[in-house]
Amino acid sequence: MTITPLMPVYPRCGFRPVRGEGAWLISEDGRRALDFASGIAVNILGHGHPHLTKAIQDQAATLMHVSNLYGSPQGEKFAQRLVDTTFADTVFFTNSGAEAVECAMKTARAYHQSQGSERYEIITFKNAFHGRTMATISASNQEKMHKGFAPLLDGFKYVDFDDLEGAKAAIGPQTAGFLVEPIQGEGGVRPASEAFMKGLRALADEHDLMLILDEVQCGVARTGALYAYELYGITPDIMASAKGMGGGFPLGACLATEKAARGMVAGTHGSTYGGNPLAMAAGNAVWDVVANDEFLEHVRDISGKLRSAIEQFIGNYPNLFTGIRGHGLMLGITMTEETRSFVAHLRDNHGLLTVAAGDNTLRVLPPLNIDEGHIAKFIEKLSAGAADYQGTES
Repeated sequence: MTITPLMPVYPRCGFRPVRGEGAWLISEDGRRALDFASGIAVNILGHGHPHLTKAIQDQAATLMHVSNLYGSPQGEKFAQRLVDTTFADTVFFTNSGAEAVECAMKTARAYHQSQGSERYEIITFKNAFHGRTMATISASNQEKMHKGFAPLLDGFKYVDFDDLEGAKAAIGPQTAGFLVEPIQGEGGVRPASEAFMKGLRALADEHDLMLILDEVQCGVARTGALYAYELYGITPDIMASAKGMGGGFPLGACLATEKAARGMVAGTHGSTYGGNPLAMAAGNAVWDVVANDEFLEHVRDISGKLRSAIEQFIGNYPNLFTGIRGHGLMLGITMTEETRSFVAHLRDNHGLLTVAAGDNTLRVLPPLNIDEGHIAKFIEKLSAGAADYQGTES
C-alpha cells in the first residue's frame, strides 16, 4: 500500500505528543513543548486538569452511552446550566463545531418554513471558517476548501466581513438569516466591530431574520466573557458552540431562543452520540470551572499581561511582526510574511506550539488557566525563535 493507515488529509508534523501536563505537551521521544495552541482553542483547562479528568473517569465507569431514545438527566442538567448562563432557552448537543453550525443553519431555515415561508438563504462573510462538512464549506467563500468537492450546496451569499452596508444590500426575499463569527479565527483572528454586530442585530430584527453566531472558537471564556456576543452588547437568536466546551472531550452545542427553535420539533433533527453521558460529564466539569466571575476575571487579567508582553516584544522585530489583535486569550500576531514556516520553526527548534491563520497571522491560543510564569516562558521561546529565524532569513 502507498496510502497511510491514517487518511493523509493532514500534513502532520514530526512532533508526536503522548502526554500532557498543564500547559505542556510531551512527545514520544521525550521533548517538551509549551502548548499555546491548545488543540486549536480546545484544551481550555490545559492537559490533565484534575476536576475534568475525575469527572470523565467517574462517568466512564458509570455510563457512557445510551442514545437519545431515553430521558437524559445528565443532558438536562448541562442544558439548564447553559440556559441559565446564556441568552438561550433551549440546547441541542452535538459532537463537534461543524455539527453545531449545521444544526444552527437548520434551525434558522426551520424557523421560517414552520411559518409557511420558503426563506432558506443565509448571508455569510468572506474568509470565514465554519467547518468541513458540505454545508459548512458551502457557507464559506474559501476556494481552498471548495476544491475537489463541487458542486457546493445552494443557499449562501458571501459578503465582506465587517461590511454592514454589504450585508444590508444582500438581503432578499429568500434571506433566512446571517451567519457570522464575532471574531474570525481561521481568517486571521479578526474581531468584528461593535457597529457591525449591532447593525446585524438591528437588520435581523427589522427583517425577521435569524442572527446566527459561530462561537465555536471564540466562545467558552476564551475572550474573557463566557461568550463573545457579550462584548458587543447584543444577543443572537441561534449560536454554535464547541471546542472549549468539553475541555478536550468532543462536545458541541446549538443554542437558541424559544422563538428561533419553533421549527425544531420531534423528528426534525438528531444525533446518535450527541449529548451522551460522558460528554455531559465533561461539559458540566468545564462549566464548574469557567462559568463564574472569578475565572473570567482571571482570563481578562492574564490576557492583558500576555498582550502587553507581546506588544513590547514585537517592537524589536519590525521586519517580522506588524501588530496584535483579538480579545482575551484569542490573540493574533500579524506578520510580514506567511506564518506556517515560522510556526514550524517555533515548534521544531524552540518547543513552542502556536497556530497559523489567514491574513499572515500567528494565532496564540493558550489554556485559559495559564499564569505569569507561562507568559514569561512563552516570550522567552518566541524571542529566541524570532532571533534565529530572522538570522536564517537574512
